[in-house]
Formats: sequence, structure tokens, C-alpha cells
Amino acid sequence: MSVPSSDLLFNRDFGAWTEVVESVAAQLAATAAQRDRQGGTALEQRRLLRESGLLTLLVPKEFGGQGEVWPLILRIVRRLAAADSSIAHLFAFQHLQVATVLLFGTPEQQHSLLTKTVEKRWFWGNATNDRDVRLLFENTASGHQLVGPRFFCSGSVDAEGLIVNVPHPAIDGARLFLAVPADRHGVRIGGDWDAFGQRQTDSGSVQFEGTPVEPADRLGWPTDQPPLPRLPRHSLRSCLAQAILTEIYLGNTEGALEAAREHLTQRARPWPGTGADSATQDSTIQLRFGEHWIAYRGARRIADHAALSLQHAWARGDALTAPERAAVALEMAEARVASAQAGLAITSGLFDQMGANATAGGLALDRYWRNIRVHSLHDPLDLKRQALGKWLLRGEAPQPSGFS
Repeated sequence: MSVPSSDLLFNRDFGAWTEVVESVAAQLAATAAQRDRQGGTALEQRRLLRESGLLTLLVPKEFGGQGEVWPLILRIVRRLAAADSSIAHLFAFQHLQVATVLLFGTPEQQHSLLTKTVEKRWFWGNATNDRDVRLLFENTASGHQLVGPRFFCSGSVDAEGLIVNVPHPAIDGARLFLAVPADRHGVRIGGDWDAFGQRQTDSGSVQFEGTPVEPADRLGWPTDQPPLPRLPRHSLRSCLAQAILTEIYLGNTEGALEAAREHLTQRARPWPGTGADSATQDSTIQLRFGEHWIAYRGARRIADHAALSLQHAWARGDALTAPERAAVALEMAEARVASAQAGLAITSGLFDQMGANATAGGLALDRYWRNIRVHSLHDPLDLKRQALGKWLLRGEAPQPSGFS
């Protein structure tokens, strides 16, 4: 019996997109370790994504996109994260910004912004952060302006547009989303991201220095008429963000498992006294790999089911109910906790099987753990566990927020 291939183990069939996805993944993987050490903006890799056609998968066909579904897009995020977690992050957040336009924009805004996204190969940056309240949405004599800093702005460098959120002036407790050109007067992109993981996501700061906001920038509220009330479907954005985090954890876990199998097959030596002729014949290593696989597979099954539920909710549109939305949020909480727990344990524990020579700096095999560790802190996993416990013990559904 032959050793199972990675394609078989990790379900790398993406239908009509398989060849493109695998080509992009191979090119990213070839330089991922080197670029992880360098940090900075991955301009060449961003160009690769622009030219691949993958940035417009979610854009509806009437705007020139492919109109693909979330389970496929999320599995592609996972595949790219196995090759290069930072670029997968940028790819995934592109789709989160497109989703924001689809969730909040008027039909006219959707047509204008998404047609340009396709035709001009736009990259979108993320400048939404519910916890960073320093950014002000101020009235001016001629309209509104943005003043202040915003941090954790993934993909802001080399972006054509930024999705920004601020407290909604006309809807209590809601957020107003803005689509602001990145070259607009007063936008200063910091390029100051310096975490020990996700090192090429450009997730640093953007400073808004009296940046004018045009009425057309205000998604869903381009006039001074009262905005329409928010529906449950609008709060799917945070569920999408949680799904993206989940897939980046799983992709890093896949990448680590692949790298460990290769290392044990080609470089590692059996430990004296085990009686094994090779590292792959060591019964203890086999046992631990089996444990890692079970943890990974369990998390993957939960994530795949949650992605299907997310797609069903997305397709419901305005008909989505609050209880249906809450059910999706609970599944996303399960998926994120399970994938983070499994990923952190596996990407660290594999070194026990690979041995000391796997810690060589040139291999950068620690990057899988570093990437998950940084991304897992996006919002507290304990709050996800608590939300699940509250539902199990009291029947209380999670309330929509920027993180749940």
C-alpha cells in the first residue's frame, strides 16, 4: 500500500478552479519560508492573486465575477494557508470586504464597486475594528470626514479600496460601513505591522487625517433619507470573519502535517533504542501522528459543516431569521475553537516527532504555530467557549456583534 497523497488526505479538489488554485499554492509555497523571515508587503504574490482571477470568486456573475459559494471559497482559503498563511489571509479578507459590499451596499453601490473590482483587479483592504474607537466620523460644513487612527488594517498596503466602519449616526448600536478609496486625500497607510506571525498581511495602522467621506461611500445610506432597519442577514459579516479565522488555522495545520511527513520521510533519523530502521517505522511517532490526525480531522469536519450552514444562511438573504443566524454563530464558535485548539497543539507537538534538526531556521517550520498563535488572538476563544456553554446551560443565543 502506498503512502496517501496530500491531495487525498486534504481534499484538494476545487472543481473548475483546481488547476489555478494548485498553481498559485505551489508558487506561494516556493518562497513562503524566506518571505516569512523578511516580512513586509508581498507585492509579487499580491500580483499573482490579482492575475489568477481568484479575487473575484464571490462577486456575482452580473457584475463580472464568478458567483461562487462560501464552502468552496473557504476551502481555497484553507489550501492557500497551507502554502502561505499571510497571502491566504489577504485572499480571505478580500472576500470579506466584497461580502460587506453585498451585505450593506445599495444595488447601485454594489454594481459600481464590484464591477470595478473585477475590471480593474482591485484589492480591498480592511480597516474595520470594533474595539479601536479612536477613529472619529465627524460632521463638516460639506458633509463628513474621518479623523484618527485605526489599527489591524489587514491588506491596507497596495489596496485600491478600504472598508472602514464607524458608529452609525442614524441607527443606535449599529456600525456604518464605508468604502473609501485608498488614495483619497488624508489617508496615510502606516506599513507598520510587526507581529511574529502572519508577517506579510500588512495588518498595521491607517491614519485618517481629515479624509472626506462622500455620500456614495456610505454603504446602504448614500442619501440623507433614514436608512433601512438592520436585518439578521447584515450580522452575517462577523460569522464570515470567524469562518475565515477557522480556515487559516486549518490550513496552517495542514501545512505543518505535510511538512512533518516530508521531514520524517527525507531527513529525520530513528532514535537509538527504538529498533526502527527509519523514523516512519518508529511506533511512538506513528502513534502521535494518529493522534494529530484525529484532532485535525475532527476540527475539519466541524468546520466543513459550519461552512455549509453559513452558505444556507447567506442564500436566505432577507428571509434569514434571528434564530437561524444565531445557530450559524454557534456553529462558527464550535469550528473556531476546535480548529484553533487542534492547530496549536499539532503545530507545536509535531516537533516532538520531527526532532531537533526540524528547528533549523532555514526550514521555518515554526511559522505554522506562529501564524495560528497570532491569528487565534483576534478575539478571545474563551468567549466562544462561554457562548456555547451559555447556550447549552441556559438556552441563550449569542447576540450579534463585530466578533460573534
